[in-house]
Formats: sequence, C-alpha cells, structure tokens
Amino acid sequence: MIGFYVLIGIISLCSWLVSNMLKRKFKKYSQVHLKNGMSGAEIAQKMLDDHGINDVKVISTPGMLTDHYNPQNKTVNLSEGVYNQRNAASAAVAAHEVGHAVQHARAYQYLQMRSKLVPMVNITSKYSQWMVIGGIAFGAASGNTGIGFYIAVAGLVFMAVGTLFSFVTLPVEYDASNRALAWLEDKHIVTREEFAGSEDALKWAARTYLIAALGSLAMLLYWGSQILGNRD
Repeated sequence: MIGFYVLIGIISLCSWLVSNMLKRKFKKYSQVHLKNGMSGAEIAQKMLDDHGINDVKVISTPGMLTDHYNPQNKTVNLSEGVYNQRNAASAAVAAHEVGHAVQHARAYQYLQMRSKLVPMVNITSKYSQWMVIGGIAFGAASGNTGIGFYIAVAGLVFMAVGTLFSFVTLPVEYDASNRALAWLEDKHIVTREEFAGSEDALKWAARTYLIAALGSLAMLLYWGSQILGNRD
C-alpha cells in the first residue's frame, strides 16, 4: 500500500502545480484588456453566429472556472467573470466553450464518443476503486478462493472505463481550443498580444486534462499490477 500512497501523492502534487499555474495564468491574462471592448458573452455569441449556429444560447453560470458547454440543452455556460469581463482570458474561455458547440454541430467523432461514455462513467466512477480494494481485501480474508479476485477485476474494468473517458476527453479539449484560437485569429477578434495571452491560458487549461488522464492511467496500471501480477 505504500506504493499506492506514493502514487497518489505524485498525482496530487502534479495536479496541484498545474491547477495553480492555470489560476495564475488566468489572473495574469485577466489584466490584458481587449481593445475591441467585447465581453466574453459577446465573443461567444459572435463565434456562434459566424459558424451559423442559431440554436445554442449563451448563459451565465455561478462560480469561477465553471465554464462548460451542455450538449443536452445546447447552452454555452460562462462563469460570471468570463461572461461579463473583457480581457484575453475571458475571450479564450468563451471561444473555447463555443468550440465545443461547433464540435456538436459538426458531429465531431470524439465528442460523440465522449457523450456516449458519460452515462457509464457516472456509474463506474462511483464503485471502481471500492470494488478493487474490497476485492483484494476479500480475497485475502477468504483464503484466495477466487471470488475476491473477480470482484477486483470487475473494479479494474470499471476503472478502465474512466481511463478511456479521460483519454477521449483530450482530443475533445485540444480540438475545441484549436477551433477557438483559429477563429480568434482569423476574425481579428484579438490583437497579437491578446492572442498570445489567450493561447497560453488555453494551453494550461488543456494540461489539467492531460494530468488527469495520465493520473487515471497510472492508477489503472498500479491496481492492474497488484491484482493480475499477484495472481498465481
């Protein structure tokens, strides 16, 4: 179990470092005010209009960095700061979330795959680690009869679903950022300085998903070695 706690510590540290850097970047680029004077909400609406998307609404949602696109009700949800602010950070976030709306409208394959995995992940994420640890403990207590092993393997399969979801999320997030940056540059929404800030902010946002995916894979491999590697 020492290895497990070391792994958790490393993953948590990396996640904290990236998350902390992301907050610093957004704070920095929130000071880079847009010369065009557009708010995040206005930028989001213009990007939707430019892509011919008329059935998506831009709304404000409480919190910080709570921005997201909801494909079920077709809404671009921008946090209060992004919705009203007029800076490079808000421009980046608003355009990124609309990037997901564009993916939805264009039937982007990885977004479709991710959406199909959501119901499964909502279930498997709740039980995977409990089944793995419980299966191992039950196997040790029952004299390695095999029941605990199969419970642990089932938990491992559940965990694999979550890992798959994390890696499918990567192209979805990177593609949304690429669409956002291309539009911001092509339509001259931002200046060169403002674009550099938007690009840097989105890069760090994407790294949070990368760390999450690598952490999920590391956990899967660790528990896989514990379960399958100790099997006679």
